Amino acid sequence: MFDPRDGSEFGRTAPRLEDSVGSPYEPQVGPLPENDLSDADLENVTKTGTTIVGITTPDGVVMTSDMRASLAGRVVSNKNVQKVEEIQPNAALSMSGSVGGAQSYIRTLRAEANLYEARRGEYMSISALATMASNLLRGGPFFMVVPILAGVDDEGGHVYSLDPSGSSLSDDYTAQGSGMPYALGVLEQEYGDDLTMDEAVTVGAQAIQSASERDTASGNGIHVTKITRNEVEIVGHTDVDDVL
Repeated sequence: MFDPRDGSEFGRTAPRLEDSVGSPYEPQVGPLPENDLSDADLENVTKTGTTIVGITTPDGVVMTSDMRASLAGRVVSNKNVQKVEEIQPNAALSMSGSVGGAQSYIRTLRAEANLYEARRGEYMSISALATMASNLLRGGPFFMVVPILAGVDDEGGHVYSLDPSGSSLSDDYTAQGSGMPYALGVLEQEYGDDLTMDEAVTVGAQAIQSASERDTASGNGIHVTKITRNEVEIVGHTDVDDVL
Protein backbone atom coordinates (compact mmCIF):
# COMPACT_ATOMS: atom_id res chain seq x y z
CA MET A 1 0.00 0.00 0.00
CA PHE A 2 1.30 3.45 -0.89
CA ASP A 3 2.45 5.52 2.07
CA PRO A 4 2.76 9.26 1.31
CA ARG A 5 5.55 9.46 3.87
CA ASP A 6 7.77 7.21 1.80
CA GLY A 7 10.63 9.11 0.30
CA SER A 8 9.95 12.26 2.30
CA GLU A 9 12.44 13.77 4.68
CA PHE A 10 10.14 12.99 7.58
CA GLY A 11 9.75 9.40 6.40
CA ARG A 12 13.52 8.97 6.47
CA THR A 13 13.79 10.56 9.93
CA ALA A 14 10.82 8.86 11.65
CA PRO A 15 12.53 5.51 12.34
CA ARG A 16 15.16 7.29 14.39
CA LEU A 17 12.43 8.74 16.60
CA GLU A 18 10.62 5.50 17.38
CA ASP A 19 12.59 4.89 20.58
CA SER A 20 12.09 8.44 21.87
CA VAL A 21 9.52 9.40 24.48
CA GLY A 22 6.10 9.87 22.91
CA SER A 23 5.02 9.48 19.31
CA PRO A 24 6.82 11.36 16.49
CA TYR A 25 3.42 11.94 14.89
CA GLU A 26 2.01 13.85 17.88
CA PRO A 27 2.58 17.56 18.57
CA GLN A 28 5.53 18.34 20.80
CA VAL A 29 4.58 19.93 24.10
CA GLY A 30 7.12 21.46 26.42
CA PRO A 31 7.32 20.51 30.11
CA LEU A 32 5.17 22.29 32.66
CA PRO A 33 6.96 24.48 35.25
CA GLU A 34 8.06 22.46 38.26
CA ASN A 35 10.00 22.99 41.45
CA ASP A 36 11.56 20.66 43.98
CA LEU A 37 10.69 22.68 47.08
CA SER A 38 9.93 20.63 50.17
CA ASP A 39 7.64 21.57 53.05
CA ALA A 40 10.75 22.53 55.03
CA ASP A 41 11.81 24.91 52.25
CA LEU A 42 8.40 26.58 52.29
CA GLU A 43 8.86 27.49 55.94
CA ASN A 44 11.67 29.88 54.94
CA VAL A 45 9.86 31.63 52.09
CA THR A 46 9.19 35.31 52.77
CA LYS A 47 5.43 35.73 52.52
CA THR A 48 2.97 38.55 52.76
CA GLY A 49 0.57 36.61 54.99
CA THR A 50 -1.48 39.68 54.43
CA THR A 51 -4.86 41.27 54.41
CA ILE A 52 -5.85 42.90 51.11
CA VAL A 53 -9.25 44.40 50.32
CA GLY A 54 -11.01 45.71 47.20
CA ILE A 55 -14.23 47.76 47.20
CA THR A 56 -16.17 49.10 44.21
CA THR A 57 -18.03 52.43 44.33
CA PRO A 58 -19.98 54.45 41.74
CA ASP A 59 -16.93 56.73 41.36
CA GLY A 60 -14.15 54.14 41.18
CA VAL A 61 -12.47 51.42 43.23
CA VAL A 62 -10.69 51.52 46.59
CA MET A 63 -8.09 48.96 47.65
CA THR A 64 -6.50 48.71 51.08
CA SER A 65 -3.63 46.49 52.18
CA ASP A 66 -1.49 46.05 55.27
CA MET A 67 2.30 46.51 55.22
CA ARG A 68 3.75 43.43 56.96
CA ALA A 69 5.84 40.63 55.45
CA SER A 70 6.62 37.57 57.54
CA LEU A 71 8.34 34.20 57.57
CA ALA A 72 5.58 31.60 57.89
CA GLY A 73 3.53 34.09 59.88
CA ARG A 74 5.83 33.82 62.90
CA VAL A 75 8.64 36.34 62.30
CA VAL A 76 8.10 39.82 60.87
CA SER A 77 10.69 40.14 58.10
CA ASN A 78 9.66 43.60 56.86
CA LYS A 79 7.35 46.30 58.23
CA ASN A 80 7.03 48.50 55.15
CA VAL A 81 5.91 46.38 52.22
CA GLN A 82 3.83 47.90 49.43
CA LYS A 83 1.53 45.06 48.40
CA VAL A 84 -0.26 46.94 45.63
CA GLU A 85 1.13 48.05 42.26
CA GLU A 86 -0.25 49.86 39.25
CA ILE A 87 -0.63 47.59 36.21
CA GLN A 88 -1.96 50.23 33.83
CA PRO A 89 -3.25 53.76 34.51
CA ASN A 90 -6.75 52.50 35.35
CA ALA A 91 -5.93 49.20 37.10
CA ALA A 92 -3.91 47.89 40.03
CA LEU A 93 -3.05 44.54 41.57
CA SER A 94 -2.83 43.82 45.28
CA MET A 95 -0.89 40.72 46.33
CA SER A 96 -0.82 38.11 49.04
CA GLY A 97 1.42 35.05 49.19
CA SER A 98 5.08 34.67 48.25
CA VAL A 99 6.89 38.00 47.85
CA GLY A 100 9.18 36.71 45.09
CA GLY A 101 6.31 35.14 43.17
CA ALA A 102 4.26 38.32 43.52
CA GLN A 103 7.04 40.57 42.26
CA SER A 104 7.65 38.36 39.21
CA TYR A 105 3.92 38.09 38.52
CA ILE A 106 3.41 41.87 38.63
CA ARG A 107 6.30 42.46 36.21
CA THR A 108 4.89 39.90 33.76
CA LEU A 109 1.30 41.17 33.90
CA ARG A 110 2.44 44.79 33.55
CA ALA A 111 4.55 43.87 30.51
CA GLU A 112 1.55 42.17 28.86
CA ALA A 113 -0.65 45.20 29.53
CA ASN A 114 2.02 47.53 28.09
CA LEU A 115 2.31 45.39 24.94
CA TYR A 116 -1.45 45.46 24.45
CA GLU A 117 -1.54 49.25 24.82
CA ALA A 118 1.37 49.67 22.37
CA ARG A 119 -0.30 47.45 19.76
CA ARG A 120 -3.90 48.66 20.14
CA GLY A 121 -3.48 52.24 21.30
CA GLU A 122 -5.83 51.70 24.24
CA TYR A 123 -5.87 50.12 27.68
CA MET A 124 -6.95 46.53 28.06
CA SER A 125 -10.48 46.26 29.48
CA ILE A 126 -10.57 45.14 33.11
CA SER A 127 -12.39 41.90 32.27
CA ALA A 128 -9.76 41.09 29.62
CA LEU A 129 -6.99 41.99 32.07
CA ALA A 130 -8.56 39.64 34.64
CA THR A 131 -8.61 36.84 32.06
CA MET A 132 -4.96 37.48 31.24
CA ALA A 133 -4.09 37.55 34.95
CA SER A 134 -5.89 34.26 35.65
CA ASN A 135 -4.30 32.55 32.63
CA LEU A 136 -0.84 33.58 33.81
CA LEU A 137 -1.54 32.18 37.28
CA ARG A 138 -2.77 28.86 35.93
CA GLY A 139 -0.01 28.36 33.38
CA GLY A 140 2.94 30.33 34.72
CA PRO A 141 5.66 29.58 37.27
CA PHE A 142 4.38 32.11 39.83
CA PHE A 143 4.86 30.53 43.22
CA MET A 144 2.09 30.87 45.86
CA VAL A 145 0.44 34.07 44.61
CA VAL A 146 -3.14 35.04 45.55
CA PRO A 147 -4.02 38.51 44.17
CA ILE A 148 -6.90 40.95 43.86
CA LEU A 149 -7.21 42.80 40.55
CA ALA A 150 -9.17 46.07 40.49
CA GLY A 151 -9.78 48.71 37.88
CA VAL A 152 -12.17 51.13 36.19
CA ASP A 153 -13.15 51.12 32.50
CA ASP A 154 -16.14 52.18 30.39
CA GLU A 155 -18.32 49.65 32.23
CA GLY A 156 -17.46 51.06 35.69
CA GLY A 157 -15.46 49.73 38.62
CA HIS A 158 -14.41 46.08 38.89
CA VAL A 159 -12.87 43.89 41.56
CA TYR A 160 -11.65 40.35 40.81
CA SER A 161 -10.42 37.70 43.22
CA LEU A 162 -7.80 35.43 41.62
CA ASP A 163 -6.12 32.27 42.87
CA PRO A 164 -3.25 29.97 41.81
CA SER A 165 -5.65 27.53 40.09
CA GLY A 166 -6.56 30.25 37.60
CA SER A 167 -10.03 31.18 38.81
CA SER A 168 -11.27 34.75 38.30
CA LEU A 169 -14.28 35.83 40.36
CA SER A 170 -15.85 39.28 40.05
CA ASP A 171 -17.61 40.88 43.01
CA ASP A 172 -18.60 44.25 44.44
CA TYR A 173 -16.08 43.80 47.24
CA THR A 174 -13.60 41.13 48.27
CA ALA A 175 -10.66 40.30 50.53
CA GLN A 176 -7.71 37.91 50.30
CA GLY A 177 -4.88 36.72 52.50
CA SER A 178 -4.56 35.24 55.96
CA GLY A 179 -6.68 38.06 57.44
CA MET A 180 -9.51 37.53 54.96
CA PRO A 181 -12.11 36.10 57.40
CA TYR A 182 -11.82 39.11 59.70
CA ALA A 183 -11.85 41.62 56.83
CA LEU A 184 -14.88 40.02 55.17
CA GLY A 185 -16.87 40.32 58.39
CA VAL A 186 -16.37 44.10 58.32
CA LEU A 187 -17.14 44.33 54.60
CA GLU A 188 -20.36 42.35 54.95
CA GLN A 189 -21.55 44.72 57.65
CA GLU A 190 -20.38 48.05 56.25
CA TYR A 191 -20.54 47.79 52.44
CA GLY A 192 -23.22 49.61 50.45
CA ASP A 193 -23.51 50.13 46.72
CA ASP A 194 -23.78 53.90 47.22
CA LEU A 195 -20.49 54.41 49.09
CA THR A 196 -18.39 57.41 48.14
CA MET A 197 -14.66 56.90 47.60
CA ASP A 198 -13.87 58.44 51.00
CA GLU A 199 -16.45 56.23 52.73
CA ALA A 200 -14.98 53.19 50.99
CA VAL A 201 -11.53 54.17 52.26
CA THR A 202 -12.90 54.18 55.82
CA VAL A 203 -14.56 50.78 55.36
CA GLY A 204 -11.38 49.33 53.85
CA ALA A 205 -9.29 50.72 56.71
CA GLN A 206 -11.68 49.22 59.25
CA ALA A 207 -11.31 45.85 57.52
CA ILE A 208 -7.50 46.05 57.68
CA GLN A 209 -7.60 47.13 61.33
CA SER A 210 -9.94 44.28 62.27
CA ALA A 211 -7.67 41.73 60.59
CA SER A 212 -4.55 43.21 62.20
CA GLU A 213 -6.06 42.74 65.66
CA ARG A 214 -6.29 38.94 65.24
CA ASP A 215 -4.04 37.88 62.35
CA THR A 216 -0.35 37.77 63.29
CA ALA A 217 0.71 38.01 59.62
CA SER A 218 -1.08 41.35 59.08
CA GLY A 219 -0.25 44.80 60.43
CA ASN A 220 2.32 47.63 60.52
CA GLY A 221 0.20 50.17 58.69
CA ILE A 222 -1.90 50.48 55.56
CA HIS A 223 -1.66 51.40 51.90
CA VAL A 224 -4.76 53.05 50.47
CA THR A 225 -5.22 52.86 46.69
CA LYS A 226 -7.81 54.91 44.82
CA ILE A 227 -8.47 53.88 41.21
CA THR A 228 -10.39 56.01 38.73
CA ARG A 229 -10.75 55.91 34.95
CA ASN A 230 -7.40 57.64 34.39
CA GLU A 231 -5.40 57.37 37.62
CA VAL A 232 -4.09 54.98 40.25
CA GLU A 233 -3.18 56.78 43.49
CA ILE A 234 -1.34 54.82 46.20
CA VAL A 235 -0.71 56.38 49.62
CA GLY A 236 0.92 54.68 52.61
CA HIS A 237 0.16 55.31 56.28
CA THR A 238 2.15 53.79 59.15
CA ASP A 239 -0.93 53.94 61.40
CA VAL A 240 -4.38 52.74 60.31
CA ASP A 241 -5.92 55.30 62.68
CA ASP A 242 -4.70 58.05 60.31
CA VAL A 243 -7.28 56.87 57.78
CA LEU A 244 -10.21 56.21 60.14
